[in-house]
Amino acid sequence: MINTENYRQEKLTINLVRANIFGILIIIPILLLFALPYWLIWADQFQPENLRKLLTGISPGFVYGQTLLVFIILLAGIVIHELIHGITWARFTENGFRAMKFGVIWKMLTPYCHCKEPLKVGQYILGGVMPAVILGIIPCIIAIIIGHFGLLLFGIFFTMAAAGDFLIIHLLWKEKKEDLVLDHPSEAGCYIYRKDDL
Repeated sequence: MINTENYRQEKLTINLVRANIFGILIIIPILLLFALPYWLIWADQFQPENLRKLLTGISPGFVYGQTLLVFIILLAGIVIHELIHGITWARFTENGFRAMKFGVIWKMLTPYCHCKEPLKVGQYILGGVMPAVILGIIPCIIAIIIGHFGLLLFGIFFTMAAAGDFLIIHLLWKEKKEDLVLDHPSEAGCYIYRKDDL
């Protein structure tokens, strides 16, 4: 494990009110970035006659089945989101995957991945952004290329789901990439360890 003896510690946390507002407002740039190009390229999918064809003959059983499928996909995606954090961060820790702690904050229904070892800022940021890239940005780009609206919605949802990760990354962005970060065990944030200049 990295020794933090010659470092100054500072706690960096996210204001939960600001985080909730940000989580709502982030939809605007995400829609501009992904939904707008999709609509411009695949506008024919939204023509009234095509929508009518899509909706004709849909049975209640189909709707229930699709709703259950969407719920299962989103639930699996949330678990995979946290696993991606853990797999990425584990590559940089002494104890590998054993340095990861997974759980759920039940009162907020929020799953989490907590890294129990300090990481360099650059490593932490990489692990923080990977779920958004793998589950959000890449599916959106593929959806725009192939014209798959369901995949676009999946990508948009999981880009939005990374709003908290984006806020943590924003806190750390101006820090030196060689300084250290340790997840806060119970709050939305982390500890930054800055090297003392001797």
